[in-house]
Parts: sequence; C-alpha cells; structure tokens
Amino acid sequence: MNAELLIMFTLDCDRAYLYAHPGREFTSDETRRYDEALARRATGVPAQYITGHQEFWGLDFIVSPAVLIPRPETEHLVEAVLDLVSLADSEQGQKHSQKQRTGVSALRELRLVDVGTGSGAIALALATELPSAEIHATDISSDALDVARANAARLELASRVDFHITDLLSGFASGSFDIVVSNPPYVGDSEEESVQLEVRKFEPRNAVFAGLTGLEVIERLIPQARGVLGPGGWLVFEISGTIVDRVRGLLSSWDEVTIRNDLQGIARVAIAKKSDP
Repeated sequence: MNAELLIMFTLDCDRAYLYAHPGREFTSDETRRYDEALARRATGVPAQYITGHQEFWGLDFIVSPAVLIPRPETEHLVEAVLDLVSLADSEQGQKHSQKQRTGVSALRELRLVDVGTGSGAIALALATELPSAEIHATDISSDALDVARANAARLELASRVDFHITDLLSGFASGSFDIVVSNPPYVGDSEEESVQLEVRKFEPRNAVFAGLTGLEVIERLIPQARGVLGPGGWLVFEISGTIVDRVRGLLSSWDEVTIRNDLQGIARVAIAKKSDP
C-alpha cells in the first residue's frame, strides 16, 4: 500500500489510472521523484506526510506533520454520532409527527463540536452527512487549524464548520451543544515503546500521548463536556483497550454508557449520555 501511494504521488494520478495503465513506465524526472520519496519513507516518514494526503470517510484530506494522520478506526466515531442522530431523529418523528410532516427536520437544531479536530477529518465528515447541523471544531494548535481550514476550503465545506483555537472546550457556554465528539490523545507515556516508531518519531506528540497514564486529557474532557452539553446531550470519544475499564469509571455518573469495539474487537469508542441534574 505504501508503494502504491508513492507511485500515485510520483505520477500525480489516482488509483483508477494506476490500475488502468499497469505498463506505465517512469520518465527520468519521475524516477528521481520516486527515489526521493522512497528514501524519505525508508527513514520512517509516513507515506501520508510524503504525499500530503490521506483518505478518510471517502474524502481526500491534506495532512502534514502538524496533524495526526486520520485512521480508518476513527471512522467508528463518525458512525457512532450518525447512529445517535438517526435515533434522535426517529424519536423526534414519533413525538412530533405533525412537525415532521411540515418538513422541519429534527436535525435542523442539532449542534455538535469536534474537540481536538486536527486535520478536521471528523468535523468535515460529519458536515457532509449532516447538512443542517451546526458544527464547531476546536484545537489548541494554530498550525493544525490551518490544515483543517484548508481541508474545509478544498472540500467546499468552509461555511459549514466554525473553527476555534482553544484548549478542549474552554470558552463555550453551558448547554451549547447536543453532541461532543473527540479523538483525544489517550496513549500513556508508559506505553510509548508499544507505539509504532514512525508514530512516535513523526506524528505530533501532543496528539498521541496524553501523559503518564493516558487519561490526562480525557479526565479534563469529560467534565468540560458535561458543562457544555444540553439536557440529554451525548459525549462520544475514541479510546483504546488499555484504558477502557478506567474510562468506564470516569463515566460512572453518566447515563447509557456504551463501549463500541472496532473491527478487530478492540474497544474503540466510548459513548455516554449526560445524566439529568
């Protein structure tokens, strides 16, 4: 897969072109470009940072060393949010059938925020799926937000997402959102040796490692999310199997706590509903 990405980068083509022209040979300039890319890859630089692109939710995202590379397992977060919205829409339809008949969707007033947006992958994927939702995205890194805004512009979604430079949810008022979604750093410093070398060496450390235990950011996110969520609001965030039991403990005062596994059977998404006062 890495070789294929580098070849597409070298030829400035898509996968369809590559498969349709199996006998295509490199020119001398293309050979030089491919060799340079291969040499960088040999040092451990992720192929996505070499090509500057990564696919997520069927969308093409610009990526740079300023942002975490979006991964397929994070798509489970998007799926979880869409499932919650679908459920809420169904419940609204049952309670307000006349409102639905007049064409006023339950999604119209949906407000959600993607915390630690990085490349903007989660927020922009949700923007494509929820055209009537009010979507916000935060990050503490101005460089990351530059990448996210560039992706929003490329995908013609700049008017759909409001980006904010802030630490987690600082600055938002109580009851601002219906859903808080996040892929926070959740790897502990003690787990560093178990993380792939290219991740440790090249991806932004503060987007991967949370601190000694791996829970340091999540421990701040959970109470902040409670503060900005409206009644019955939902918190959805990515986790790993190594912290799942401790996350359950942190969510003990929330309602309807659910843990979803990824395709490998590893705990990947925590979902919790804000409890009534």
